[in-house]
Formats: sequence, structure tokens, C-alpha cells
Amino acid sequence: MEQINSEGITKLALDNWATNHDGQNAKKPFNLGIVRDIYADIVAGRFSSRRLILLDYSQYLEQYLWPNFNVETSQFTELAMSVVALVNVKKRERVPVWDAFKEKPEFFPLFFKSVMDLCLSSSEPPGEENAQHRTVSLVEQCQLLLFLSHSVNSLEEDLIREQAQRIFGLPVWLSLSPKRLEVEIKKVPNLKKLWDKLLKKEQQKDEAAKKAENFYRFFMRSLMEKFQSALYSVPKDGPLAPDLQSYCEHFLTLMIDCQSALNTRRFFHAVLDDAHALVKCRLSPLFGRPEGRVFSQLVEALEFYSSYEITLTGNDMTEQERSTDHYNRMTALQRIIYSSFPDQEWSKKFATSAVFKLDSREALQTFFTGMNMDQLRQIADRIGVLGSSNIAVNAADSDGLSKAILCEVLVEYHEKRISMLERVNDMPIYPTEDMIWDEALVPEDIGNTAETMPLPKLHLQFLSLHDYLLRNFQLFRLESAYEIRTDIEDVVARMKPWKNDHGGVVFGGWARMALPVNHFEIWDVGKPHVGCKQPSRVRAKVTITLNVRDNIKSEWEHLRKHDVCFLITVKPTRTYGTPLDHQDHFINQTGLTYVRGCEIEGMLDDRGNLIDELTNERPQLHGETRTFRVWMDPNQYYLDAGNHANAPTENIYKSFNIIMRRRPEENNFKAVLETIRNLINSEWMVPDWLHDVLLGYGDPESAHWTRMPNKLPSLDFNDTFLSVEHVKACFLDQPLEFHTPKNLPMEPPFRLTFPVDSKDGGTKRTAEGEVVTAVPKTLVVEPYEPRRNSPYGVEKAKKNAVPFTPTQLEAIISGMQPGLTLVVGPPGTGKTDVAVQIISNIYHNFPEQRTLIVTHSNQALNQLFEKIMHLDIDERHLLRLGHGEEALETTKDFSRYGRVNYVLSKRLELLSEVSRLQTCLRVPGDVGYTCETAGHFYLYQVLKRWQDYKASVKRLSSSPTSPEEILRDAQVVRDFHASMASFFPEAPQPIFDEGQGSLEKNLNTAELCFRYIDNIFTQLEEFRPFELLRSGLDRTRYLLTKEAKIIAMTCTHAGMKRQELVELGFKYDNVLMEEAAQILEVETFIPLLLQKPEHGVNRLKRWIMIGDHNQLPPIVQNKVFEKYCNMEQSLFTRFVRLGMPTVDLDAQGRMRPSLCQLFSWRYKRLGNLPHTYRMPAFLTANAGFAYDYQLINVEDFNGIGESEPSAHFVQNLAEAEYIAATFMYMRLLGYPAESISILSTYNGQKHLIRDVLEKRCGSNPLIGMPHKVATVDKYQGQQNDYVLLSLVRTKTIGYLRDARRMVVALSRARLGLYIFGRVPLFKNSLELSPAFSVLLQRPTKFHLIPNESFPTERTLEATQSDSMVVMKDMPEMMSFVYRLYEQKVQLLRPLSHQEKDDGTSEDEDDEEAAPVTSEVVIEDEQIAGAIKDALENPGTSATPAAPAAGPQQFIPRSDLPFFPIRGDRGMTLIQDDAGVDEEEAPAANEARDGKEGKEADKK
Repeated sequence: MEQINSEGITKLALDNWATNHDGQNAKKPFNLGIVRDIYADIVAGRFSSRRLILLDYSQYLEQYLWPNFNVETSQFTELAMSVVALVNVKKRERVPVWDAFKEKPEFFPLFFKSVMDLCLSSSEPPGEENAQHRTVSLVEQCQLLLFLSHSVNSLEEDLIREQAQRIFGLPVWLSLSPKRLEVEIKKVPNLKKLWDKLLKKEQQKDEAAKKAENFYRFFMRSLMEKFQSALYSVPKDGPLAPDLQSYCEHFLTLMIDCQSALNTRRFFHAVLDDAHALVKCRLSPLFGRPEGRVFSQLVEALEFYSSYEITLTGNDMTEQERSTDHYNRMTALQRIIYSSFPDQEWSKKFATSAVFKLDSREALQTFFTGMNMDQLRQIADRIGVLGSSNIAVNAADSDGLSKAILCEVLVEYHEKRISMLERVNDMPIYPTEDMIWDEALVPEDIGNTAETMPLPKLHLQFLSLHDYLLRNFQLFRLESAYEIRTDIEDVVARMKPWKNDHGGVVFGGWARMALPVNHFEIWDVGKPHVGCKQPSRVRAKVTITLNVRDNIKSEWEHLRKHDVCFLITVKPTRTYGTPLDHQDHFINQTGLTYVRGCEIEGMLDDRGNLIDELTNERPQLHGETRTFRVWMDPNQYYLDAGNHANAPTENIYKSFNIIMRRRPEENNFKAVLETIRNLINSEWMVPDWLHDVLLGYGDPESAHWTRMPNKLPSLDFNDTFLSVEHVKACFLDQPLEFHTPKNLPMEPPFRLTFPVDSKDGGTKRTAEGEVVTAVPKTLVVEPYEPRRNSPYGVEKAKKNAVPFTPTQLEAIISGMQPGLTLVVGPPGTGKTDVAVQIISNIYHNFPEQRTLIVTHSNQALNQLFEKIMHLDIDERHLLRLGHGEEALETTKDFSRYGRVNYVLSKRLELLSEVSRLQTCLRVPGDVGYTCETAGHFYLYQVLKRWQDYKASVKRLSSSPTSPEEILRDAQVVRDFHASMASFFPEAPQPIFDEGQGSLEKNLNTAELCFRYIDNIFTQLEEFRPFELLRSGLDRTRYLLTKEAKIIAMTCTHAGMKRQELVELGFKYDNVLMEEAAQILEVETFIPLLLQKPEHGVNRLKRWIMIGDHNQLPPIVQNKVFEKYCNMEQSLFTRFVRLGMPTVDLDAQGRMRPSLCQLFSWRYKRLGNLPHTYRMPAFLTANAGFAYDYQLINVEDFNGIGESEPSAHFVQNLAEAEYIAATFMYMRLLGYPAESISILSTYNGQKHLIRDVLEKRCGSNPLIGMPHKVATVDKYQGQQNDYVLLSLVRTKTIGYLRDARRMVVALSRARLGLYIFGRVPLFKNSLELSPAFSVLLQRPTKFHLIPNESFPTERTLEATQSDSMVVMKDMPEMMSFVYRLYEQKVQLLRPLSHQEKDDGTSEDEDDEEAAPVTSEVVIEDEQIAGAIKDALENPGTSATPAAPAAGPQQFIPRSDLPFFPIRGDRGMTLIQDDAGVDEEEAPAANEARDGKEGKEADKK
């Protein structure tokens, strides 16, 4: 804060607009001079992010700039540019941007017009005639272009969409050349009418209105002309102005954004093509300069989207349509050339040649280069590609340059391009060294997110599903390359490659995940498939020596089939013993030359045979040498072979000297990438009702169940409702009509019949035009009798006991109906219960349908699956796929093999029942031997007797027949009753009533008996394939595709196994996704396509997505991909941003209502369930604390606040000590350790807190360790009674400005939340102000009540000011806890001695032994026992153990009254490798803090 407050900008803010520390807001008159001074400082700093973040933090835009923007001030450039700069930095920091403009939306068009004027202004110094006009520098113009890019990518905002419509709408075609306009209008027949209508309106406008509108219509054309002038001002050689280069790159980024969204591309594409912008970029001097590498990559990206195969209406062109269009262009060119130059011999030859000889780039360039300028112009004009502007860049251009541009235009228009599918199929799946260390493609510095990069972006809308998949494919591949780079740099640095005396390589270290390669050879290269260039397969052998520890040796020997490894070539130049400099470039130091990926096929035995990894007995291998057979990437091998043939160099595949493996959980990228590539190539399709929704077009409500044509009029709600009162409470605003068929009681279960009209309620207009409120249609509620399937009485099925709220019921209804359902579930609102009930209701309403459950994590999937297990669902229909099944809290096995074993055991059980039935029916033979014999028995014995019985009952109850028939029928009935009575001995006896008039009653009972028996044979018929299939694998496949009705898996498993599932014929009708807001876009999309279409139609009927976009998004390790490319955007979040209907759960039942108010502002409406106001746990105060939540201000300790021992590894020692003291205080009062969790916002602070606790409490039986010490990001989805939270930062807020992270942090506690942080830093944050305004209503000094013990009887409303103690700072808290600790120890010391003397126990003589004290009372038996053990056992100290000796970094702490620690008195700030628990610090957690965990390991 001292650094921030020392800035002059901050002082200006406090004096003019910002809220000061006392909560007062300075409202001085607007001073344009201040704006000019601040903007001059911004320009002088070249729009430094640090300065702009500081301004944004002070709410400069919200409190000063925009409130004072009006017609008069809009003419000042500094004001508009200041707004632009603040918008850009807000976008960069991922905080809400456009909300500030909604305060005065009427001025936004004026502001946008000012931005457009500035974009077209000159960057050159004005002449004397225009001296009053201020120029806009290239740096400022880059900011303007960046603002336009952000605007184009924010079309979901009404303010932006209105302005974009004026720029990119159909009137933009007024800037086209006449010939091109004619060509474009002919493409869509209906467009001619719209264009004529537009022209008619234009004629009715006056000149002033036309001029105003034409400014918007010709804006992009004018901007392109300005860019063209700037582009060709770049010299071919010599110095290159960085600002000019940056301006050109920003312009191309804007063009790419415009071309990659259908709404902006639809009409603008023709304008861009008509200006020949791409051709001029390729022929520009900057394109060929070494400094223009990023520019050339941006040109290639723009070329890809400009040539994307999509029609004007937004439909993908098929391969046939693309081929037809290409040949039509070529044949048209042949006709034009022949008709234009009929007397020329070359014209005749060209017109009569085959197209395949002419359509290559080389052939077309040769042909057009031989023509003169007039001939080229004539051909281009007839084709319609001449354009509306002069082909020459300017008047000074030579004819040669103009001719080159025109030739390139004609070549580009007619050449045969490589299709998108061919590009994807030819692309290597593994990243190589060229990609991994290309900073333009895989950047590492997060600061580059404000610059231009040739990377795909995930926006709200996509051109097509292929475009959607391709962007995700590229980003997923680049993200994987970043993770692989981190692993390679780590293992190579650990192995310490040095150059030996002979020029070879010697390794001075070792790595667990990598080993030197002894020998590598390619031994099998398969012939290419028909129509392919690449080999069908490339296999190799790699030999290594396992001279490592046994556990590491076992890890290498147990590499599984399809595990991915990387082969690395290093050629170090450093001599032996030279240390690695982490500041220098990694490649230069290590000599890393090549990286190639491979896939394990298996390990070879001593005879060279492949070892079967499925066998139980592995062969005994001798020695330490092991050879693995691997698959190489055929695409990469083909490229390497071609490069080697064209430029003979070293053979890459003979140079590998390191092989690296990766952890299995981090190594699934290849399977996911192959899945995406297969989807791009396959003839898959999504349901019609979902297609436009996925792409982000059309009506956002079109996929909602109320708009679906096949919505269901009535549904059975099984055990959803607990009573009729529950029904009424869920439909307070809906008229209900109760029906009671068959005189059934009005009690659950209920069936609901919905109104026919989906638009219930609302308003309607009468014939006279009067608007009146429409009467809601009536909802019919009727009970129904559950189907009984046995004579054993009413089955006691497992029933729901959750009283669902109205919004929860709304989510359940929407999930049961066909269509797309989005459920937004804030913390504690019962998302899982809603999901479980939806699954249960679908299962009972549609027993023939199959439901797929997908979650992000195994933990969430297991929690959901465990609840499903306790429902009234036959367990033979449940299946859990993936490796997380073993973590289920059940003794049953729900894996594929476990379910097969269950089916086989159930089969034996049912066959024994068949044998018993055979005995009761007195049928000879062994019919219960197999399912087949049982089926014959059912068909020829059971079913026949049942039909005879029904026929006899029917005759007996109808008109009288002959006495013989009556006797015969009566005997049939008696025999059947007797056999059923013997088969159901445990049913209520007598089963049948043999009295008069009981035929109908007995028939109903017989039907129950037959249903039970029929169910036995139905199951046996389903189990019959398990008899026919002999192998376990075939049985598991049949179970997966036919038997299971509810299948659960993670999104990762779906991505890895998609091809296998499709080939097996996997089918499903419904998809339910939990944690949908935490799943990457592509990982959400893949589960929709795990099945083949049936007759060209996808059978998917329901898609239920449950998540919370207000909490943390998916994990992306590379921050550039996360922010610049928007890769963190989940599909759930995109749907919400597009305005699709959501069901927002609005009542939480997890925590105290007071804790809920800390984050409820983030949601539309979030209340509390009634039990949170009456349960004792929520009404009782937290023992020892004056408040149930509190924000405690933590000042610097010894002048140090936050520290950063390594990059992004942020720590705060004062907060760590304060939290440790608070945890000790809670344990001394009797709080259970398992009820306390400690959270930190940074991974570095997590390690520091854990280190502090281990030193202070780890070996102390009185204190112990808390339930968990974790980061906020890692703890999402978990909860505990009491949470201690460290905010860490004291200089800048950093990524804590993301309100989603703060929502997670504030919603983890049920009963008590205590936050430790720098209050002055956080309280003025605009994004966090709703939460901190509530927190600051209470004191920021820690208020304690130490005379209590856990649990207390004090209520929340009760106050004890007389016994309250206020802690001023952390040292005082530490001193206080130390004294309290000593009192606890001394309290039990005489108790222990007395017990030793007289043999009395603590319980027997408690009153005599306990000294009288009003401050300390021990009631926790666990703590008392721990103290007793510590006092009696000399080997156990009741105080924390001394720090472990070793080469650790200590900081003297002699000024604090610490607990007595033998030896050194200090704290370890940085934890070494041995102290890091890999389970507690996975890569996903490290991703939140930008690799700090791994970098700390290195250092």
C-alpha cells in the first residue's frame, strides 16, 4: 500500500473521485486538466499496465471519466482515449467492462463515434492548415484497434451490438465495387429484394442523414485504406519502427476477429476481399522481414478465416460443393480468356487444357505473369475481382508492383486450396521443439496477453461446428505443448547434460521421469494407405538402462500400452560442472535440439517378444537393460523424412539420448486430440434443436423445453413430492386442479399434467388493443398407484426425503422434459440432490432410455453416484466407468467387471428360483440349468399355465357352462393357487381367498404373483447373452452397450474413450453434466457425440447442465491461453452469456445466513432455507469468538508484507503466523481439528502455512494439524465448519480481483469464517466491494472471548463485552495464545501427579484436581488425554518439536514470544522438494499460480 499511495495518481484519485480510507467520497467538479495530465502520464508510460491498473483500481472510469462524458466533453481526445485505455486494461484483467457504460447508455453511441473518428485520424504531424487538429500516435491507434477488437468480441452486450450492426450490416456493401456487388447479390436470391428495399430507403433520406450513415458504412473500408498506407510505409530493409509494426499487427487481429464470427463476417467478408487486403499483406515488405514473423503468422490466420468454406447463410460447404465451386471458377476463367483473346494461341491452349493441369499455384503464376497489365485488368474486371480501389498502392508505385498484386489476386481466386480437413489430418499430433519453444505460439509471459498473437480465440459464436472443433483442437494442442515444455525443462535441468571431452554427452544428475537412451532404431515403416502420403505406421525400439531405485524401476517397467513418452536430443555446449543459469535461455544452455513424441506399445522380454500387460505372471527379466517398442507419429515421420531428403542433415531418429515419461493423469492429451480430429473427419451430427444453440446463433430459448415440439404433456414425479402440501408450496403462483382417480387418497406419488399452451401467464392484447393480464393455465395434479410386482405386500422402496424448493422443482421439471436445461447452483443450494432426482425420475418415466452422467472430477462423480445408489434404481442398471470407481464408499463393485460379476451371481440366484418354481409346478427335468432352458420352461410351462388360469377364471365368472367344464376350470384354478402358495411361502397367508365371489380378487393376486415370476424370466432373458459370451471383455462390452441404463464417467474418460465407445455401438438418450462450469468447452462437447447417428438423426433427447459460472472456471495452465484466447470459458458460461434460459436455485442450506450474505450479491436471488434459522448449530455462536465471521487486518511484520521468493510464489509470513496462532487457539478451546480448514489464495502461502503448522503443531499431541491446508482453487467443491482464509497480497490485489475466486473463498465455511488480509488494499476494489462492505461492518481487530470452550451455549445474538479481548496485531495474538497454552499445560499437571499418587482417574476426582480459574476450562477429553500423555511420557513433549536440522532457510524471530522450541527459533520460508506433498500440490493447483510450485522445486 505504501508503494501504491506514493504514486501521484493515487493522490489525485483521493482528492477528486476515489473513496478514501474513511469511506468518504471526494466529489469535486470535473477538471479536464486532471484528465489531460493523467493521460499525458499514461502516454509517457506507453500505456503501462501498472499505471492503468492503478487507475482502474481507483474507479477512475466509473467515478470520474464516464459520469462526465457528454456532448461537450466528447470533443476532447484525452477523455475518449482515457476511456479506451481503461476498457482495454479491464479486458486484460478479466473484470467486468461494460457495466460502467450502462449508467449513461444514451452517450455510448457518441463515445463510439468518437473512437471511430480517432481511428481514422492521422498519425502524422498536422500541417499549418490543420494545426488545430490533434494527431493520434501509432501507440494510441494500437489502443483504439484493441478497443474495437474487444467490442467485436462482446456482441452479447446490447450497447455494442447496436453499434456493430451499423458498421457490419448489409449497408456496408455500398462500399463494394459495382461488379463485385452484382456477384455477391446473385449468390443469395432473396438478397436482391432486401437490397432494393435498402436503396429505396436511401433515396428518401436527405444529404445530412446519408452522410452520417455513410460514415459507419464506409468506416471499415476507410480503415483498411489507412492500414494499407501504413503497411507500405515499412521499408524493405533498414530500421523498423516498433510502433508501426505493432499497428499493423493490431489491425490484422481486428480483421481476424471480424472474420471469425458470422455476425460480423456475413457482409464484411466481401468488403475485405474486394479491397485485396490479404494479397497486399503478403506482398508487403513487412511480410518478408525477419521482424515480421508474427505479422506473417497473423496473415496466415486471416487467410484461413477468409477462405473458410462457409456460405453467406452460415452453412458449411461440403467437399462436393467446394470441388464444384472450384471447377466452376476454373471453367469460367477458361471461357473468359478464350472469349477475350480468341485470336491468341496461348488463349486456345489454356481454354482446352484439363483443369488439373492449370489449377496449381505454380501453373497459374506462370500463366498470369506472361500477360500484360491491360490483359490482367480486363480478366479481373470480367471475373469481378478487380476491386473498387486502384490496384497500385499509391501513385508512386511501379507497374511491376501493381501487376504483382493483380496476378496474386487472380491466382488466389482460382488456385486449388488444401481443405481444412487435409490440413488437420496432415498435422502431427505431438508437439515438436519448433512449436514448444515458439514464444509466438506458446508464450510464457503473462504480460504478453495485451499484445497481438497469432492464436485462435474462443468467443461466443463460431462459424460452424468444424470451426468450433478446430479452434479447440489448436488451443488444446498448444496448451499441451506448454505443459510438456514445463516437464521437459524440469527433467533436462535435473539430468544436467554436459559436454564431455570427446564432444559427446555426459549426464551429471538424474530425474525420476527421464532416463538416458542407450539405443534407438526405426524397425517397421508400413506402406501408406490408399490415397495417403504418410506411412500407415511407424514403429521403433528404444533401449534404456534401469540402474535406479526399485520403486522407480517398477514405474518404468509398468509403463502401459498407449502411454505417451517423449524422445529428446540434447547437444550441450557447457563443460562438465557448469551450473544452469535460470535467467538464460534454456535451449542455448542445454543444447536441446529435437523433441519427438511416441506411444508405448509394450516392453520386450529377453527373447524380444512383447510382454502381455494383462497377464498375471510377468516373465522374469535379467539385468537392468530394458527395451520398449513404441509407435511414432506417421505424419511427423513423413515431414522429417521429406526435410531430410530436401536438405540432407543429421538423421533425427539416430540422435535421441533422453526418453521422458509423464504422469498418467497429465498424459491424456493425445487421446483427446485424436478424438477431436476424428470428430472433424467423421459424419457426426448434433440434434437439430441443439445445432444453432451450440454455435451461438438464433433464439437463445429455442432449445428450452417450452419451445420443444415434443414436450411431454404429463409426467410421473415418483417420490419428488413429500405431500400434497409440498405440491401446493411448489406452485404458489400456478392454479392447481386436483383429481383423484379410482378413489385414491391424495398422497404421493403424483402425476402432473401441464397446460397445452407453453406461454402461460404474461400479458395479451384484446381485440380492441387493450393489454390485459392473461390467466395462467391450470396444472392438473393427480395421485397414482405405484405398480406392485409381487404378492409380498407394498414394497418399501427407497424414497426421496428432500423437500425440494419451487426453483429446485422447476429444475427437475425442465430436466425431465426434452431439450436443454441449464441449472445455476450457488454454493449449498442442493445441485447434487436436484441432479439425482432428475436421474431417478427419468429412469422411472422412461425405463427404456439410457442416461449418461458426466462430471469434471472423480470426487464429484462419486458423490453423485453414491446418492444414486441409494435410490429406487435396480443396481444392475448402474455402471461407473473410469479409474475413480475404487474410491466409491461402498463394498459393491460398480465397474464393468464388477457389474458382470453381479449379473452372473444374480443369474445363479434367479436360476435357483426357477428350479424352485419347477418344483412347485411339479415339472420334471432340470429347467434351471441355463437361461435358455429357463426360457423354454417359461414359454411352454409357466406362460401356458397362466393363460389357462386366466381363461378358466374368465369362464367361471361369465355365463354358466357345463358341469364338466366348471369342474375342470375349478381344478385349474385350485392347482394354480396351490402352486403359487407354495412358491410364495413368505407372503401373507392365505394368499388366495377360496370363498364365494372372490374370483376377481384372486385374479388380482395371481397377477401380482405372475408379475414377480415374469420379472424373473425377463431378467434371465437379459442375462442370456452373458452365457453365450465366454470372454470377460465381450461381457463387459455387452453390459456397457445393452444392459446398463445409467452410465457415469468423467469428461476426461469420455474424451479418451470416445472412439472405442462409438465402435462398440454405445447409445444413450440423455446427458447430465455436473460441474459443467468447470469443464473446458471441447470436453463438454465431446460427451454429446459418443454415439453414431441413427438414420441420420442424433437420438439425444435431453441435455442437463448443472454448474455455477460465478465460481472458478476450468483450469488452464498457460495464462496467455486462459486470458488472451479465452480458453477458460466453459460451454456452460458461454450459454449463460448468450442469454439462454437458466434455472437459478435460490435457497441455500449449507451455512449460516450471515455467511451467505457475503457472496449472495453475486447471484440474482439467493436466500436461505428455513432450517438455517432454527437448527441449533446455526444459532449457536462460535466458542471463543465474538463474531461468526470477521475480516482481520494484518499489518507488515518487521517491515515485510507479501514476499515472492520465486516467480508467482507469493507468501505472507505475518498472515501465516496469525492463522497458525488462531488455529492453535481454536484447538486449545476444544475445536475438533477435522472441522477446521485453512485456505490461501496462493500456492506459495499454502506451503508456508503448512510449514508453520508442521513446525509449531505437527508433533504436538495437544494441537495437531487441521483437516486440510489448501488453496482456494483446489478447495472448490469442498466445505468445512470453520475456515481460516489468508488473502496474502499487500501490494496489489492481483488475480483476487476476479470475483469468482472470492465467491469460492467466502462460501467454503458453514459456521465460521475468519479472513486475514490487508484491509486498506481490498476494501476499495470495485469488483469486491459488495463483499467487503459487509465484512467492514464489523471491527477489523480480532475480537475473542477466551473464557469459553467448545461447544458453547452462547447464541449469536448474545454479547459478552465484559470478557471480550481485542487483539491489536499478530504478535499480540501469538503472545496471548502462548500464555493460554501454558495455562492448559499447567492445568493438567497437578491432575496427572495426583492420579499417579492415589490411582484415581481424572473423571473420579475432577472437582478436587482442577484448580479454580475463570479463564481456562478443559472439557475436551481428547485434548485432556493428549496433555496427560505428554506429561507422563518423557519422550513426548507437550510443546512443538524443534525444527529439523538441515540446509533450510531460517529467519530470526527473537522478538516474538514463541512457544518454547528446542534448538533454532525460526521459520522455513521456502519448502524444499522433500517437504512438498505431491498429492496436495498437483499440476492443476499449480496452474492457478502460474507454475510457482514447479519453479519453487527448481530453486
